[in-house]
Amino acid sequence: MEILVAGGTGFIGSYLCRELADRGHEVTALSRSPSDEFDGVESVETTVGDVTAADSIDDAVAGHDAVVNLVALSPLFEPSGGNERHDEVHRGGTEHLVEAAVDGGVDRFLQLSALGADPDGATHYIRAKGAAERLVTAADVEETIVRPSVVFGDGGEFVSFTKRLKSWFAPGLPVYPLPGGGRRTRFQPIHVSDLVPMLADAVTEDAHAGETYELAGPEKLTLREITDMVYESEGRSITIVPLPMALARVGLTALSVVPGFPMGPDQYRSLTFDNTTDGNDIDAFEVSAEDLTTFEEYLGV
Repeated sequence: MEILVAGGTGFIGSYLCRELADRGHEVTALSRSPSDEFDGVESVETTVGDVTAADSIDDAVAGHDAVVNLVALSPLFEPSGGNERHDEVHRGGTEHLVEAAVDGGVDRFLQLSALGADPDGATHYIRAKGAAERLVTAADVEETIVRPSVVFGDGGEFVSFTKRLKSWFAPGLPVYPLPGGGRRTRFQPIHVSDLVPMLADAVTEDAHAGETYELAGPEKLTLREITDMVYESEGRSITIVPLPMALARVGLTALSVVPGFPMGPDQYRSLTFDNTTDGNDIDAFEVSAEDLTTFEEYLGV
């Protein structure tokens, strides 16, 4: 197949492009600023395009058998330009990409969404992801939607995020205040090398057309447990103290107006609900929890 991966030079995209190429597909990685990521990698080409500018992607998309949309802003940080950017990139960018796919004769479309995606959700990120899903399912193209939990691995930001929280909440102090003590929010992190083969199956196998999958790792971990593991993997110990959720809300709201501070009310709200699934759909890809990489294994704890 000839497959275009929008966001193909990003964290997940770089792994997926290689996976698809290894399976014998011809891959085009679409990016606003292509790098030399795939120099020397056969069957992977790069092309310039910005999904928020429809005219820049039409020609790149046309003629492919399938399109994968991985373009995303991180839910962990407030985007430069404000949270309205989530709608511009996730909903608007998806709209442009889907329209280009339909007009360009593309047969399959894989949308990487997020757990909890809901047009009426609690955060700009969740609402924009939900609105994007509606656009994909309404389009005249065979679609597959994948909602992963937080993805970790080399090149990802999840591990570094847990450490950066301390520099924001308690710079220079011997304690680590976490909202709610880190016990209020659970994650079900999935390793990128476990997720990517399932994404490759989802876009290339007919059995997955028209399906929506929630994919997550083998463990449900609190933010406190995750933070402890990260520091333990570095041979460091920390003292975690609870930061009352009400105080965290006030603090993040106030600090959001400080230039360069990367969190705000949306990020507080994202810490008030779990990022887990009760119906992990990995079995649709003949994968079991025992096959997946645990967070501890990745860290070497």
